[in-house]
Amino acid sequence: MREALSWTQSARFLTTASLLTQLPAPGLPEVAFVGRSNAGKSTAINTLAQHRRLAFASKTPGRTQHINLFELGPADAPDARWADLPGYGYAAVARGAKLRWQQVMADYLAHRHALAGIVMLVDSRHGFTPLDRQLLDFVSQRVGTGEVKLLVLLTKADKLSRNEAAKSLAAAQKVLGDLATDHADISMVLFSALSRQGLGDAALVLRQWQAAAPAQLADPVDPAGLADPDAGAPLSPP
Repeated sequence: MREALSWTQSARFLTTASLLTQLPAPGLPEVAFVGRSNAGKSTAINTLAQHRRLAFASKTPGRTQHINLFELGPADAPDARWADLPGYGYAAVARGAKLRWQQVMADYLAHRHALAGIVMLVDSRHGFTPLDRQLLDFVSQRVGTGEVKLLVLLTKADKLSRNEAAKSLAAAQKVLGDLATDHADISMVLFSALSRQGLGDAALVLRQWQAAAPAQLADPVDPAGLADPDAGAPLSPP
């Protein structure tokens, strides 16, 4: 676990993009962080990286409107990337802008060739909202085939009693059971950025994902990293 925490601490900002074509060509496994705008996504990234301001945690939810990419591992030989995707479900964002950048998020989750895992942030006090369930449905095919792994962080766990925490875990397990297949790799962790509960467990899962990922994910005929650039029907992001 100490090695895993040391590895997550190596995370550093790489680039930001408003379109998938602006992202680096796929060459390293990527893990996407997703969640509602008030689920504590940026704070969780900062806690995992043991860095106060690696990911920008705005006081106004919904401000992140780009894909922010971070690199991990040795500076001269990085071995993974994290993608901080825009939060979803914040009503105060202008509808046109919200639809645009949530479409970018959906395109990334559906088609990014380098995507190896998804970390989904869910407020442990409220469980999976309808929008959270919509996102699970959206990624269910890639998760079900084992192409993409899934880790659910039940955030703000420090605010729960022991009994409430047990109920939160049981409710999450019931929801995630619908995604379970013989090939799916699905984990969940009670997580608190304040108390650091679940920090080591989450870091260990992410480190194991990196160790199990193919060493080279680049697709020479697909420099933008799209698994299926001609996917057909428009996506319906949450």
